[in-house]
Order: sequence, then C-alpha cells, then structure tokens
Amino acid sequence: MSIEGKTVLVTGANRGIGQALVEEALRRGAARVYAGTRQPLAHPDERVTPLSLDVTSAAQIQAAAGRVGSLDILINNAGLGLYDDLSDPGALEKHLAVNLFGTYGVTQAFLPQLTRARGAIVNVLSVTALAALPFIPAYSISRAAAFSLSQSLRALLAGQGLSVHAVLTGYVDTDMSRGFDVPKASPESVARAIFDGVEHGEEDIFPDPMAQTLADSWRSGAAKALEHQYAALVGAEPAAS
Repeated sequence: MSIEGKTVLVTGANRGIGQALVEEALRRGAARVYAGTRQPLAHPDERVTPLSLDVTSAAQIQAAAGRVGSLDILINNAGLGLYDDLSDPGALEKHLAVNLFGTYGVTQAFLPQLTRARGAIVNVLSVTALAALPFIPAYSISRAAAFSLSQSLRALLAGQGLSVHAVLTGYVDTDMSRGFDVPKASPESVARAIFDGVEHGEEDIFPDPMAQTLADSWRSGAAKALEHQYAALVGAEPAAS
C-alpha cells in the first residue's frame, strides 16, 4: 500500500513517534492526516486535521469516528509506559486501559471506514511484547496483550481485505526511554521504517536497529509459523463430534 493520496489517522500524535508519523505521512504525500491527541493540536499543513481523541474515552472515540468520513490507514500509536513492580493492580489496569482497550476501541470504531477502503491497521507496540522488561512489567504485559490482539485481528479481518501490522519497537529516543543509557533510534527514523514496512506488506515491523536483531529469528521461528497455522483455521467448520 502506497501512502501517497491516502487518508491516515495517527493516535498519540502530539510527540515522539506519533508526531514523527504525522510528518512522515505528509512527506509521503498523504492526502489527509488526522492527528488524534488529548489536547488540541495546531499544525501549519492544511492537510492535517486535529482530532480530540483520548483513547480511554468511548465518547471521544465515537465523536472522532463520526468526523472521519473515509480512512485508509489507522495507526494506533497512543500508549502509556510507567515504571512499576506489579505490587499495585491499578498500574496494570491503567496500562491495559490505554495500550489494549484503547487500541481495541479505536479499531472497532473505525472498522467501517477501513473496511470500505480495504485499508490497513498499524499497531505500534514494543519488543517487550515478546519478552517482558522487568522494570516495566505492566507495560510489557499490556504490549503482549495488544500483540495478541493484532494477530487475532489480522486473521479475522484478512477476508475483508484489511491488513494488520504490528510494530515491535526497540529503544527509541522518546520520553519513556529517556532514563535508559543505551543507543536509541530517532522517532523520525522509526516513522520512516514503519511506513516502509506498511508499503512492503510486512506483518510484523521491526523499525530500529535493536528490534532488527530479532526480526529474522521471529519471522522464521516456530511461533510465527504457528500463528499462520491458526489463521488458516478462520472460517473452517468445526469437525463433527
């Protein structure tokens, strides 16, 4: 799928990867970019339409869906990442509310537009979906759940002509990773790699050097093969007992 001439919606578009995704979509010739943020966002490019979109608010999600008549690409980028030690269930609930149920709610609300366009859903996740990072366990759990959601949606929506892409980021220079003293990719380079992956039809996108070290082993591994085996069962009639 080429980005040129398409309509794109990015959640969490006010900073970091989300902001970079808006700029990269414009650079690639998107006809319209909806920038979903909690706070009002001003942008000098007339192709950008700000949307008030708190992904934990069902009312705001529905209002945003009502404003968007057509949509080719939905990028679920809004996310929450806090340090915790799993001693407080509230921390896990907060992460799931944004990173899992927010992604699910936005996707469901925009499915009619995406289905008409035979479009794409892009869920920006993390390599912690594959292996938990002990410093941020609630975040890791929520990303693993959102990755499973992405795999399920991919199988269930393929028959409607929709593609679902999971973005598994490593270390990126954003507010969340500021405390990690490791080499980090820029949000701009990650945004470019995400759109490259979408245009090339990659199911799972590893958009930075750290994530890339896992790409080949994941794509050729047993877990990915099992995902494809399970996806092939969609629509199959259960065997008679």
